[in-house]
Amino acid sequence: MLIKAPEFASARIIVIGDVMLDRYWSGQALRISPEAPVPVVKVKSIEDRIGGAGNVALNIAKLGAKVTLIGVVGDDAEGDSLRQLLEAEGVTCDFLIEKSMRSICKLRVMAQHQQLIRLDFEDTPIKFNRQTLKTSLMSHFSENNVVVFSDYGKGTLAEISNYILAAKDAGLKVLVDPKGVDYQGYSQADLITPNLVELQAVVGACENEQQLIDKGRALLVQHKISTLLLTRGEAGMTLIEKNQVHSLPAQAKDVFDVTGAGDTVIAVMALGVSLDIPLIEAMYLANLAGGIVVGKLGTSTVSLQELARAMHGDRDSLYGIVSEEELLKLFARAKAHDEKIIMTNGCFDLLHAGHVTYLEQAKALGHRLCVAVNSDASVKQLKGESRPINGLQERMTVLAALACVDWVVPFTEETPERLYCSLLPDVLVKGGDYSEEQVVGGECVIKAGGEVKILQFVDGQSTTAMINKARQVE
Repeated sequence: MLIKAPEFASARIIVIGDVMLDRYWSGQALRISPEAPVPVVKVKSIEDRIGGAGNVALNIAKLGAKVTLIGVVGDDAEGDSLRQLLEAEGVTCDFLIEKSMRSICKLRVMAQHQQLIRLDFEDTPIKFNRQTLKTSLMSHFSENNVVVFSDYGKGTLAEISNYILAAKDAGLKVLVDPKGVDYQGYSQADLITPNLVELQAVVGACENEQQLIDKGRALLVQHKISTLLLTRGEAGMTLIEKNQVHSLPAQAKDVFDVTGAGDTVIAVMALGVSLDIPLIEAMYLANLAGGIVVGKLGTSTVSLQELARAMHGDRDSLYGIVSEEELLKLFARAKAHDEKIIMTNGCFDLLHAGHVTYLEQAKALGHRLCVAVNSDASVKQLKGESRPINGLQERMTVLAALACVDWVVPFTEETPERLYCSLLPDVLVKGGDYSEEQVVGGECVIKAGGEVKILQFVDGQSTTAMINKARQVE
């Protein structure tokens, strides 16, 4: 079994299917309309989120891989919003724009965090030039090794069998998130990912586990599909192949929102297949990721840091490598408990005794220590083309193992000023010969009521000195 999260950056995946916009109007409902017996919602905020096949692509991008999304949208504001949201997350969009249709949009009106009504805006089944879509799909085959078909039954994949055959002929692996009860169109797929309700709608009710496995295998044989990954909610997942079956229990301790969990599962499976990770190990990662997602409210993606922590059995831990989004919540929780938060930053390329002493001194100033770490690109900018010696994930892993460090967070800018001004720690610590005025981000922290502390580095200890000494030994 995997002992650390894989590096997904080298994965190359195409996602094709029904793309849609999830729009939320949120506010308060404090009275009933005098015109009809319905609540009046005073809308306070409007939020657009990525839905459908776009959410699969988003999950892949969030884990650091390259992904191209193919779908059909209208020539309208909703289509533009989808593209902007996706491209901002690093997804390459190759949309077929149909002027005769409107982009699919699901509008949810929310009051006091409860959904009052959903309004669907769509012209389905989608009508478009299918040959143009197939040509677009095939144009990306040479740069990728996996295709995910995300079928929501809206019409984009009405001729999916032709697309699958084209992908298989080009040597790509095919994964399908199916829809409906006719799986003939998914023939020759490498992996399908129905949930239990969807599968039983196709094969009939299953009275016991063996019957479920037998019917699943019969379905694979009937449609010449290699593998079935069955998602089973509270019962976990089951991977059914011709000669073997593997099951895993569910990972989520608390379930807040199952929306998008299936998208996360097939996204992680696609990443595993792209990197030639054995299917049982890919399922293990997908199961962990699905457990993380359903434990969140109103979100349906997982970060590499969350996945790495879950692999070590501490998904609910308040320590370790975290994303900036998670850190905002952890800071708020710590401050609510009157914990004093210390924060510092650096490259920490080759950790030495000087670093450890400095970090221990920083932790002694309060209750929680957070270390912000330069990305590989920003280290290169600061230190030159030969650095860093160790990649970002390795540097963060070593820091997170120190007893004095509570949280480790990466940042991509040349300086952590934006991060400090967003998080506002109680104490910002810097090592070296600085004045408080010279410390980047110090002004924000002080204005918010915090302070800046300067600590002296240990003499004779530096990463550069370590590198030079190693070169002399060579």
